[in-house]
Amino acid sequence: MKDAWRALSDETRREILDLLKKRPHTAGEIADQFDLAPATVSHHLGVLRESGLIVSKRRAQTIIYSLNAPVFREVMNAVAAYLRK
Repeated sequence: MKDAWRALSDETRREILDLLKKRPHTAGEIADQFDLAPATVSHHLGVLRESGLIVSKRRAQTIIYSLNAPVFREVMNAVAAYLRK
């Protein structure tokens, strides 16, 4: 869960999660949404993947990212429980 908190601490990563809540995206589609170097977007995707919030699937030379819904829900439930205190 610690990695998820770190992943959520960055605005760009939260925006990537917003994109992935709608549908899976390729790395290129995600990068097109930001005025950042591709390496920077790749770094953010790596942090999100390591945290377990997203998963990736390779199709030939394309990587498709999607939200890891069970982990995302678990983190959001933890946030909600914290806010109820």
